[in-house]
Amino acid sequence: MTRIHGRLTALAVKNTIKRGIYADGGGLYLQVARNGSRSWILRYRLGGKRRYCGLGSTLRVTLAEARKRAAEARSVLMAGNDPISLKQGQRTAAHLNAARAVTFAKAGAKYIDAHRSGWSAKSTQAWTSSFDQHVYPVIGTLPVQEIDTSLVMQVIEPIWATKTETASRVRGRIEAVMDWAATRGFRKGDNPARWDGHLENLLPAKAKIAKVEHLDAMPYTALPEFMARLRQDPAMAARALEFTILTAARSAETLKADWSEIDLAVKVWTVPAARMKAGVEHKVPLSDAAIELLGSLPGKRAGFVFPGTKPGKPINRSALLLQLRGMDQPGATVHGFRSSFVDWAHEQTTLPSEVIEMSLAHSAGNAVTRAYRRTDLFDRRRTLMAAWTGFCAGQEQPSATVTELRRA
Repeated sequence: MTRIHGRLTALAVKNTIKRGIYADGGGLYLQVARNGSRSWILRYRLGGKRRYCGLGSTLRVTLAEARKRAAEARSVLMAGNDPISLKQGQRTAAHLNAARAVTFAKAGAKYIDAHRSGWSAKSTQAWTSSFDQHVYPVIGTLPVQEIDTSLVMQVIEPIWATKTETASRVRGRIEAVMDWAATRGFRKGDNPARWDGHLENLLPAKAKIAKVEHLDAMPYTALPEFMARLRQDPAMAARALEFTILTAARSAETLKADWSEIDLAVKVWTVPAARMKAGVEHKVPLSDAAIELLGSLPGKRAGFVFPGTKPGKPINRSALLLQLRGMDQPGATVHGFRSSFVDWAHEQTTLPSEVIEMSLAHSAGNAVTRAYRRTDLFDRRRTLMAAWTGFCAGQEQPSATVTELRRA
């Protein structure tokens, strides 16, 4: 029996709203769904099974275009192929072409944007600047799918021996972006920037070519004499440096300290998470000496604790180092006073290491220990800091140790 083609008209297609399928001929049907949406399908048999190939919505595909698509699908069938499989292959190819259009620079920018809310401004800037300087000039315009080990090596190898720490961080950042691209479906295959079992075979270990540089620290035995001289200087930089030493804080935490973070009544300085290196709020117990220092500062108790010469700006970071250099301490660094504190605490107190580490806002113990700990050891840290400031002031320690008094 001869099949009838062209049963439907454009007007009939427009006016048909009842749910069902309506034949146009040659296996082409208008399908009206329960919700009223309408689309074209081609019904055919392949391998003894009935198949349905979608040809598009009537909103985008006219009757004439549907007939054309049906004819093309029938030609595919006559050639012994399946129109549905052909469409799936075309979609896969289109996806791969789109993936090839995603360059490393674009992937890097998207990765940074995706993580920006969880990073500090400093970390975001570090990622951006390292990519701009070392990565994008080499592989920025290349599709992530095309980046292989040799291209990663072109980025890393030139700086591995001379800027080992930077190179190591850049490698890790490339690896993270490539993992992101793979998860998003923009590339397939192993990560060419991975270290374990891969780049470690091509590059010497970081520890073998980069010496660990420790910041010079003043011997803790020299602190009492140094602090006595420091207190004689009325400059704001001298007070900021003294406060940094008394609290064992990082210089960046001191310089941006705000009066809103200081509770003089309970003697606590609460540094918000956004300003901490680990991204966790840190409560610093303030000793009597630290409270006395704060009370001696001029000006209103609002804004920055250690204001600079420019209105609304804190004291400059270089001011602390210049203060130190001006006191004939050419080798010492501001950060090194934290090491002085650690040496003193381990040698002159009986408090456990975790109290010392938490006084520095370091993570103490392993992950399991930290998960079960429900205290920041604040009272024990207050005992330690009181002893530290007493030592810095040259006060005698009767037993040369700080021993906690515990209830029987």
